[in-house]
Amino acid sequence: MRTGKYCAQAAHASMKAFLDSGAVTVGEDGRFSVDISNPDAVAWIGGIFTKIATYVESEAELLALAEQAKAAGLPVGLVQDNGLTEFKGVPTYTALGIGPASAEALAPITGKLPLF
Repeated sequence: MRTGKYCAQAAHASMKAFLDSGAVTVGEDGRFSVDISNPDAVAWIGGIFTKIATYVESEAELLALAEQAKAAGLPVGLVQDNGLTEFKGVPTYTALGIGPASAEALAPITGKLPLF
């Protein structure tokens, strides 16, 4: 992928994981609220916004990481690109956001991955 595409896919994954975590809800009036019983979400939305960018060598590895994170009960944002600008029209999984979660919860899943 081009560098800009990597950045966009990572941003999608980060937001998807956060929004799908249940830490944020949208009321009927369209207003967002944050579940303050989730300390990782509160810390993240409160301005820490910690992100670590790592990589894998294959789509299969990416999907396996997503399953590991789900099994550990962590929020997961798996992004599948439509393939319109790259990947020759083939929908392709491109990025995975995990969290918000503590470093201790993430380490068994992502701790050995190479940094981007």
